[in-house]
Amino acid sequence: MPSLPIPLISSLVLGFLLLRVWINGRRHEPLVLLLALCALQGLIISLAQHYHVPGFRHIQPITATLIPPMAWVAFQTTAIRSFATSDLLNLLGPLCALVSLAVAPNGLDTLIPVLFCGYGIALLWVSLQGADAMPRMRIAAGDLPGRIWQVMGATLIASGLSDVLIVAVQILGVPGLQPWIISVYSSGIILIIGALSLSTSLETSPSDEDPEQELPLSDHDIEIVAKLETLMANQHLYLNPDLTLAHLSRKLLVPAKQVSAAINRVTGENVSRYINGARIKAAQEALAAGQNVTNAMLSCGFNTKSNFNREFLRVTGTNPRDWQAQHIGPPA
Repeated sequence: MPSLPIPLISSLVLGFLLLRVWINGRRHEPLVLLLALCALQGLIISLAQHYHVPGFRHIQPITATLIPPMAWVAFQTTAIRSFATSDLLNLLGPLCALVSLAVAPNGLDTLIPVLFCGYGIALLWVSLQGADAMPRMRIAAGDLPGRIWQVMGATLIASGLSDVLIVAVQILGVPGLQPWIISVYSSGIILIIGALSLSTSLETSPSDEDPEQELPLSDHDIEIVAKLETLMANQHLYLNPDLTLAHLSRKLLVPAKQVSAAINRVTGENVSRYINGARIKAAQEALAAGQNVTNAMLSCGFNTKSNFNREFLRVTGTNPRDWQAQHIGPPA
């Protein structure tokens, strides 16, 4: 009787999600490619390890080496900048794997874990620097995009270390566990990476472009923030749920990192908290005018209740309903 291995089930799930994304047609291309690679890898693992189709054992390590650089390019082009020709250098890892397969197959045992761990560490390093290090991310998403990329980085590292488990079971004299480790571990990895790549929190603003080239930090932080305050008051930029640091940079004609540094030095907060603080003030005005919590949330630039409630509690020390009850009585 035909059976479905775990990696194939993972591949089918990701394939279904990929079809939905394709129909919606609203996703960032590198994230779609990352999802497609994860679905393809599950299929290849099944054909190689479960069905023993000739040739796929040689294809499996090569396609595996495409996932870490694709995750890195997806991170760079969604969080930091648009695609650049230099991103093609990330193909060097898969090319080295192809050469190694031809001339020194044992070298893959070292190359693949190094690629997964190296890219995973790079993802963790940059994403841990906070929202201000990711100027293309929507400010309304708060710290969530950074956390998603941190999980992806940790997942890549965990995948790179899976070979340690394989060596361990061989030392312990239970090589029969090796296929299970490959199937379960690889399935979990591709499911986690594939599913996380679907998060709408990773989407950039549709009109977003790169910030201008970085300039040396100036001594005019107060002037920058004063100009920003004027823009906020006159144009109500904070009401745009797609607002990003890069967008603020273009409005102010100041490099993104300089805007971030000025806000931090003058207000003691990062860009995300500064903008969300303005949004909460607008929400308070809406609540005081009698709007319900959902309408107040949507009118002030938030698009998820979790972010709204968290930021409202941070700024006011209470939740929106209690605040409204204290100031105008229970809503009708």
